[in-house]
Amino acid sequence: MPPTVRTAFPSPHELPEPPGAEGWQRLYPYHLLFQRDRREEDESAFWFCDSQHWPSVIKPFEATAVEFSVKGMGQFNTRYFVTPTAYGMDRRIHQGYCYLSPVAVPAHEVQARVPEFLQRAGHYFEHWQELLANWKHKVVGTIRELEAIRFTPLPDVQPFEEVEAGLGLDPSDTLLAGYDRLIALCHRNWQYHFEFLNLGYAAYLDFFTACKRWFPDMPDLGIAKMVQGVDLELFRPEEELRKLAELAVELGVDDVLIGPEPGPRTLEELGASPDGRVWTEAWRAARDPWFNFTSGTGFYSSDVYWRDDPSVPLHYIRDYVQRLRKGEPIDRNLAGLVAERERISAEYAALLEPSEYDVFEAKLRLARQAYPYVENHNFYIEHWTMGVFWRQARELSRLLWADGFWPAEDDMFYLTRDEVREALFDHVNGWATGRRPAGRTHWPLEVERRRRIMDALARRPPEPALGNLPESVTEPLSVMLWGITPERIRSWLDGYADGDLVGVPASPGLAVGTARIVRGPEDLPFVREGEVIVAPVTAPSWGPVFAKARAVVTDIGGVMSHAAIVCREYSLPAVTGTGTASTLITTGQRLRVDGGAGTVTVLDPRTRQTSEVGRSPS
Repeated sequence: MPPTVRTAFPSPHELPEPPGAEGWQRLYPYHLLFQRDRREEDESAFWFCDSQHWPSVIKPFEATAVEFSVKGMGQFNTRYFVTPTAYGMDRRIHQGYCYLSPVAVPAHEVQARVPEFLQRAGHYFEHWQELLANWKHKVVGTIRELEAIRFTPLPDVQPFEEVEAGLGLDPSDTLLAGYDRLIALCHRNWQYHFEFLNLGYAAYLDFFTACKRWFPDMPDLGIAKMVQGVDLELFRPEEELRKLAELAVELGVDDVLIGPEPGPRTLEELGASPDGRVWTEAWRAARDPWFNFTSGTGFYSSDVYWRDDPSVPLHYIRDYVQRLRKGEPIDRNLAGLVAERERISAEYAALLEPSEYDVFEAKLRLARQAYPYVENHNFYIEHWTMGVFWRQARELSRLLWADGFWPAEDDMFYLTRDEVREALFDHVNGWATGRRPAGRTHWPLEVERRRRIMDALARRPPEPALGNLPESVTEPLSVMLWGITPERIRSWLDGYADGDLVGVPASPGLAVGTARIVRGPEDLPFVREGEVIVAPVTAPSWGPVFAKARAVVTDIGGVMSHAAIVCREYSLPAVTGTGTASTLITTGQRLRVDGGAGTVTVLDPRTRQTSEVGRSPS
């Protein structure tokens, strides 16, 4: 009997709940859920799992980032720039994972939106550098406001000086206002996040589309290479690590850095010598702001930031020091990338008619102007802003934990942000009245129940998509960032056949190596020299680990995804957007990765993970 050919993905209304996860829907706001009375509408749409930003289950408070980010993306497409062919994204959380659905502009409305878009987007493109400088000022200013928030315990009684001055307010006013401020400032920077991002992808998509028209046989990677080799701020944290490694060797303090478990004690040991103190001063100079960087995506309260856990960047510095001692280069070949970029651009420009050359140059110039923001914003928002946001939220969680609201310090994240506001008022009300807050008996058991549900959800990987296949995809981020095209969606339906997976050709090159499944930053220490990293998604901060890898394969991502851009800048073969590679491939299997063709071949499909290739760090 021939295999069944699927024509649609599962319905969110028919997927069975993982055992032990019953009642998970009550953990999230109603508007983030698929609703029974909207079943027909839900099932007729296409929903893809955004594992690029949320590769694991999302706690209720962490859903704040889902809401703010997707709302920000939509408002700039729909209301601010009036993008002709695309509104924003609809979003749902289903069984703990985030699903997105592009919202297309009806065909009869497209032309009416064009003049508005040209005027609005044109103004930004014409004043790009000036407006971008203002953007950075706004974003950093908001971060500094976030950093200034303090959640301090309420006093037994107010100081007499405040009574004497007739203040008429108690400290709970500051505490409640601080929480409201925390949420409002996070929302503000998520709006700034998309002020330039949609235009950045639109500029590249316009250049991409024009190249496909001029050069029908031109590979997607050839177009991407024409904007590569730029000085990205997103690479600045790693550049600081390389500088610190070189400085350690220069000062002769590198012996201290190559210990098996570098961490806070390493910094203390370095501070005991004059040359070591020179090095630690350079460390402190790099730490703010560049170590506000996480090996995660920035969307989870549990993401570990370099600033807060020095062992993470110190491990990377140790690896760089060891490579320097072997005489190996540690800098990326920026000059080579630029030379290749200019060569490819010139070769294709020479194929054009003279009348088309100026248009080509203008579109290329605009794409290159906008391209750096596509990555740089990631440091300022996902990493720096969210790092401060999570740090402040953890401080508040500890304050309520100390009052007996939940079993562990960070358990506040099992509440929604509105529930946190209720719990906080319960806390200040108990302080004000002298009575025991209701939260001390309500929340501990409820948090434990939610913890069990989240654990059950985490045991089942998400479906790559839900609902129907779209006829077309016109939203720029969907195509460029996530790699959502009808062809890619069809490959997800076709699945895993004859040992091959098909994805987006993200970074050229052919590599053969042993697979290493990396589900999150906690798996990075186990990556060995010459392995192929296979992950739901990679983070920009994985750059130092890429020095060990032979190739990269991800479940999601387009030609302009973070994984694709970073791998191209490191000249590392990559295939993105495979849909299910991290669930179908096993650590230890031999793979052939063709980054130019976008294919991943499993060379020994019967191999399974063993302790030999499993959890043993290199």
